[in-house]
Amino acid sequence: MPLLRAIDRLFRHESAGGLLLMASVVAALIVANSALGPAYEAVLGTYLKISIGDTGLAKPLILWINDGLMAVFFFLIGLELKRELVDGKLRNLRDVLLPGVAALGGIALPALIYAGFNWGTPGTLRGWAIPAATDIAFALGVLALVGSRAPASLKIFLLTLAILDDLGAILIIALFYTADLQAEYLAYALAPLAAMFWLNRRGAHRVAPILLLGAILWVLVLKSGVHATVAGVLTALFIPFRDKFGKSPLLSLEHALSPYVLYLIVPVFAFANAGIVFSGMSPADLAQPLPMGAALGLFLGKQAGVLGAVYLMVRFGPARLPAQAGWRHIYGVALLAGIGFTMSLFIGTLSFDDPVLVNQMRLGVMVGSAFSAILGFTVLRLAKPIPQTG
Repeated sequence: MPLLRAIDRLFRHESAGGLLLMASVVAALIVANSALGPAYEAVLGTYLKISIGDTGLAKPLILWINDGLMAVFFFLIGLELKRELVDGKLRNLRDVLLPGVAALGGIALPALIYAGFNWGTPGTLRGWAIPAATDIAFALGVLALVGSRAPASLKIFLLTLAILDDLGAILIIALFYTADLQAEYLAYALAPLAAMFWLNRRGAHRVAPILLLGAILWVLVLKSGVHATVAGVLTALFIPFRDKFGKSPLLSLEHALSPYVLYLIVPVFAFANAGIVFSGMSPADLAQPLPMGAALGLFLGKQAGVLGAVYLMVRFGPARLPAQAGWRHIYGVALLAGIGFTMSLFIGTLSFDDPVLVNQMRLGVMVGSAFSAILGFTVLRLAKPIPQTG
């Protein structure tokens, strides 16, 4: 049928994930500010419990989404990281150098801008890492909409930058967003880790035992106070890249999981976390330290950090710009790096429990990400690939 073929083509397009993410955001904003708003909050606050005997997990639905579904999201990121380290863009140091330094600049400067706005308010300073992250799906989705005006090398540069940016976000979450540490559960978590290591070393090619051990690891890490998304990344690193038959369980799992993450998990997360309630708000609320730090950290900090780092590496270091890319292209990518959406909202939910602060955080992330996306798209549409010489 023509309609089904059109839908299939849409979901195969590189921008499909970003467009679905935008639709989820719009839906969340409409629902949160309509008569369905109280029901929206009530459903997200509904407690769900899984228990065995007297031991179990009881959390509101919003935390099952943020701690559970997002662990699968980070598991996929872990698979992508291992693939790139073993047989991809992160294998050669020369290929990593320029986007790696750009990622560091894009993490540090936004965090400093946010901290500068919130230095006098310790209650909001905890969110310093909110503007430090880039949303891979959203950024690549906008870049795909640019079409042929963006050289192919630019996508590789942005993808590598975003992957390294996510690695930085994972380390930040593990080191700075850990709740009260329960050392006994952390010690218990060493058992499934050791078992996965043993399976990996002996060349086991089945992924089911590793996934089962990863689920146990997730529960123990969650109980320990360390954020459970770390368990997703660690489990992914033990998935074998090659098996005894010459096939790649890692690639098979990544390809099978990607559509569910891109078209289900990330949109569900966005719908659950993007519901800004505008009732009682005014434009002056954006001037509060928290939303202003988040918005300017993403919009100004990201572009200045990425562009400045690339300039220094090209001007004074060994790096060169990506093939057929000029400084307008790099500026456009630096702007797209300011689309923090999914990762920024995620870190924001780890930072604050107060609904007022959460609402302010969402506002800042939405404004900063929107301006970054619009200006980044405009800059890249106006730029033209530079013809190769020689």
